[in-house]
Parts: sequence; C-alpha cells; structure tokens
Amino acid sequence: MTVTDRTAAARDAGVGVSLVDLRRTYGSLHALDGLSLDIAPGEMVVLLGPSGCGKTTALRILAGLDHADAGSVIVGGQDMTRVPANRRDMGMVFQAYSLFPHMTVRDNVAFGLRLRGQDRARRLERCREMLDLVGLSDLEGRYAHQLSGGQQQRVALARALAVEPSALLLDEPLSALDAKVRVQLREEIRRVQVDVGTTTLFVTHDQEEALAVADRVGVMNAGRLDQIASPVELYARPATRFVAEFVGLSNRVPARVEGGRAVLLGTRVPLLEGSETSGRGWALVRPESVHVGEEGEPNARVVSVAFLGPFSRVQCRLADGQVMVAQLPSSTAVHLAQDAPVRVEVRAESVLVVPE
Repeated sequence: MTVTDRTAAARDAGVGVSLVDLRRTYGSLHALDGLSLDIAPGEMVVLLGPSGCGKTTALRILAGLDHADAGSVIVGGQDMTRVPANRRDMGMVFQAYSLFPHMTVRDNVAFGLRLRGQDRARRLERCREMLDLVGLSDLEGRYAHQLSGGQQQRVALARALAVEPSALLLDEPLSALDAKVRVQLREEIRRVQVDVGTTTLFVTHDQEEALAVADRVGVMNAGRLDQIASPVELYARPATRFVAEFVGLSNRVPARVEGGRAVLLGTRVPLLEGSETSGRGWALVRPESVHVGEEGEPNARVVSVAFLGPFSRVQCRLADGQVMVAQLPSSTAVHLAQDAPVRVEVRAESVLVVPE
C-alpha cells in the first residue's frame, strides 16, 4: 500500500463532527453566539482567534466538559449533546502536559486502554504502536520528570490516540513550549494526524500555527465564525475586516472605489467580495503585495529594513506621512538604505476595502 493509499484509508476511518447553532452565556458574556461548524471525517479544523472569542468553549462543549445553553453536538451521525464526557470517546491534549508523574511513559499511554478493560498484551502492543508513531519508542520506561516539554506533549498525544477516539481535541497544545520546539511538534502533530486519520479540532491563538497545520481554519470573533476556509483562501481572500487584520499583517491604505475596483496609490485593483461598493474607504493590503523599488518617480522614503532571513520587512513613509510595510526578498531589500527615496506601489490581485 502506498503512502497515498494509507492516508486515504486513514481518512476513511474518521467520523464527521457537527456543532449546530451552539449558544453559551456566562452571565452577560455571550461566549458562543450561534456557532455552527461541520468537520469532515479525517479533517483537521483549527479554530483561531483572540482570547475570549469562544474557541475553547466550543472545544469543551464538544468534549462534554461544558454544556451549551442551546444547540446540538453530532458525532458520527449520533446526537451527543446530552451524553456525559466519559461516554463521548474523545481524545484530548491540553496546554499542560497532564501526565501522571508516578507512571512511566508506557503506563501513561496505556492508561485509557486499562480503563477500557484491554488485556495486558493488547495494551503493550498498542503502546508500542503509538510510541513508535510519535518517535518515543526508546523512552517507554522513563517518567515525566525525565522528559523535555516536547517529549511530554508527544506522550500526551500518544495517550490520546491510543484509545482510537472518535475525535481528537487539541486545546492550545503547544503554548507552553519554546519557539523551535513548537515548530517541530506542530509538524509532528500534523504528520501523526494525517497518518492516523482521526477527525481533529485544534484550538489556538497563534495564526502561524493555524495556517501551518490545518485543512481549514475557522476564525472566531465574539462567539461566532467570521470565516472558515483553507489556509491559502483565508489569507488571500479574507471575508471580513476582522479576518484581514487578525490573520497576518495588513496595511491600511486610503482608497476610492469606482467601477468595481479600488484606486490606491495610482493603481486600480479588483475588489474582494464584502468590500465597499462605492466611495472612499481603507484598502487592506498584505505586505507582500507592496512593491518597493528605486526605479520610477519616488513617492516615499525608507524608514527601516528588518532582516528576517530569506525575506526582509521594509517600512516606508509616503509623502502624506503614512507608513507602509512591505515584505521583500532579502536579496532585494539589502540594497535599500535608510531614508533612501523609493517608489512604493501596490501589486495585488485583489483587495478588501472597508469603511473609513
């Protein structure tokens, strides 16, 4: 069986998950305000948003750790809304590693299997499979205090998957790790999820993390989904001002809308759906859509150049005092000196124009 065949077979083993018009209030706070979300079998959906937007509340309601005031939770075609957490067959990984300190790695991974009455031989076999999957086969006899943070979170992932859950729920699982380990482990989580094919809901406030691992990203704002789409679609075609400004950097450029196009910095650019249809507004322009060059009539001066490896972030001040941020290849940006006169232009396929 090829890798592609294995991946397809794994995804076929997943179950669909639906959150239907969920509402949850805490006093005067509307944590969820009519949230609906469908997750396809084997899909990884990441809920992204600032603190207090409702993403963790949605995950906890799916897990059965909290209840909705209204709405339904459907897993594999079954209504689980009133089913207690211990009967929902969910695997969970939290920000805190939550390993049992008095148990070895092997016993931690086997814990859920033992609760389900699996015999010792089957527990050992399944533990070895899961530890091999997360690359920790040689550490099965160690205790939590003998592991790094990244290793502990791998054990937590193996434990969650060992019981073959209907869905895997990840609540800010990488927040306690340093930057380098976070990148490594998010790639591992994605690899393991694709290999196993478990339907997964991942909650994070880190946009880079969300875009890197998701099949689809749902951006939450005040208890509702502003947009859910593939990472590429979400970044390139934001549906709302909140999504455009929360996901990635955006320049706010004065624009005039006429004839279905935005006129900004002397350039006419097609409009994204949801834009203002006439009059003046702000065009939200990604830094990589801003061109900075030394050819042509200067309309700005370089404020600063920040080297970020293969690319650099260049700030330029326009004649009206506005500062724009461009993202350029470092091989180009290295030639731009501070206070040098430059030509700044927008070269975008389309832009979102919002009210002033």
